[in-house]
Amino acid sequence: MRRTIYILSDGKLRKRNNTMMFVDTEGKKHYSPVENIDSIMVFGRISISNKLLELFTQKGTLVHFFNFYEYYVGTYYPREKYASGLVLLKQVEHYLDCTKRLHLARKFVEGALKNIIQNLKYYGERGADLGETERSIKGLLQRITPVNSIEQLMAIEGNARDIYYRSFDKIIKNDDFAFETRTRRPPENRLNALISLGNSLLYVTVLNEIYKTHLDPRIGYLHTTNRRHFTLSLDIAEIFKPILVDRLIFTVIHRKQIKKSDFREGSGGIILKKEALKLFTKEWENRLKTTVYHRNLKRKVSYRQLIRIENYKIIRHLIGDREYFPYVTRR
Repeated sequence: MRRTIYILSDGKLRKRNNTMMFVDTEGKKHYSPVENIDSIMVFGRISISNKLLELFTQKGTLVHFFNFYEYYVGTYYPREKYASGLVLLKQVEHYLDCTKRLHLARKFVEGALKNIIQNLKYYGERGADLGETERSIKGLLQRITPVNSIEQLMAIEGNARDIYYRSFDKIIKNDDFAFETRTRRPPENRLNALISLGNSLLYVTVLNEIYKTHLDPRIGYLHTTNRRHFTLSLDIAEIFKPILVDRLIFTVIHRKQIKKSDFREGSGGIILKKEALKLFTKEWENRLKTTVYHRNLKRKVSYRQLIRIENYKIIRHLIGDREYFPYVTRR
């Protein structure tokens, strides 16, 4: 089974036969057969040889880069192996047709808000006072159907997130991780650092799974297609943020796996120290491997598989086979 490798140190990536060799700053060499690598997450400053990039292209290995603040900045995206002219045409058709685009965009926001509500119910049953927040999100959910523009949908999604984030203090109950306000690039407190990191990891995980299908990640529906982002990855990530990123953050804080002392300041922002980053990425991988029962398939699937299934559902919608409905957790 192919796996994800995390590079947290500075160094060099080189090709040795059909093997990736990482040389760290102390000169130690670490080897990994490329056929066993699904993707690479690079948090350190590295150099990569052309020969290794050629091998990554042959094997379909994606390489994702993160900056000093552990924020996603870009991807080495090999040429597509599963490109489909029909699916590409249908993706473009659904983007250019305002009615079809709006329909899909609504579904992404609907899935995001429903999973937020499920989170609120889950933690409400465990003693957090979240009734008012849940009612507010349900009110915004009801406003999705009548909207007639992407801008209105984005506003609803943004309002829901703001309301939801303000409930984090009631869920976490730890002054060391007070939410205060949402800050990015760089994150200005510990909780925001975890949110930005988790969202980035989810974004590239979705991108990995899109790469294994006929979909083009550059054509999104809720997030406007442009030159800067794989916007379909952003769309699909909205659905899974509450159940993958947010719950993981709550868990590592409640278990005291991540503490105040695990962060450091730098150039006006907050980042995780190396050992804490290693722990968080390990817990992220464990979360992706966790299985849930799939009602339609009538068997258990991992969250990583669930993300790929979401892509296939979108393809079936695009080609007119079956209408798309976003995944919603049962808690």
